[in-house]
Amino acid sequence: MPIRIFLLAVVFLFSHHVFANENEPSVTSSEDIVGKQNTTSQKNVSVENENILNVNDSSRYGFLALWEQSDWVARGALIILLIMSLGSWTIFFSKFFEQSKTRRECIIVKKSSEQGKAVNQIFSGLPKSCLLNIVYDAGKNAHLQIDSLHDSIDPANWIADGIQSGINEVNGYLQNGLTFLATVGSTAPFVGLFGTVWAIYHALIKIGDSGQASLDKVAGPVGEALIMTAIGLAVAVPAVLGYNWLVRRNKTLMESVTNFGNTLYVSFFTKQ
Repeated sequence: MPIRIFLLAVVFLFSHHVFANENEPSVTSSEDIVGKQNTTSQKNVSVENENILNVNDSSRYGFLALWEQSDWVARGALIILLIMSLGSWTIFFSKFFEQSKTRRECIIVKKSSEQGKAVNQIFSGLPKSCLLNIVYDAGKNAHLQIDSLHDSIDPANWIADGIQSGINEVNGYLQNGLTFLATVGSTAPFVGLFGTVWAIYHALIKIGDSGQASLDKVAGPVGEALIMTAIGLAVAVPAVLGYNWLVRRNKTLMESVTNFGNTLYVSFFTKQ
């Protein structure tokens, strides 16, 4: 009998221990869930704070911040670079279309001349804005003035000089505006460098007044100041490349204009 009572007591204690272990994990798991939820919410809050900081950093740095934080000297340098850039691109495209138009007109005149058409007939079909009209009018005026020379000047030389003056006028017209591109290409980097030096000086004064010389306080203003040099180079490089390309096209185009002048000279001279 005592043995049975002892066994029943052992079974009761064992079953009580098992049920207690089964109930404990449920409590622990609920606590873990609450802890995980708190950790997730904290992470979400930290991510939101980082996004807010990133938005604030993007608003503090960049071109808009550079403009707002700069004085009128640095702003003046930016305005000058903007004017240089707009002027360079305007001249580049205008000269490009002008050269293309003159090149097409030279091709038309050359083909018409090879077909045996008279000079008057050729130019009657060309627009008044054609640059070759300058050469044609110069040669024509020289030809009309031959009778008034009274043998004081050789007519052939007189016509040649008239045609050459027209060719020189066309060359000057095509070269017009290229000096601006060359000036921008040579001076824009120095304007940007001046803006950088001035902006760094202005930023260091602000940093000195605030008394905070940590990296995050220094890197931003100095980095913004260096943008001025990058802007200067971005303005100068296209101007230099455009200038060299247009000069090369002008040289090729003037060879066609000179050939037309020679053809015109022969045409007028054979009429003597």
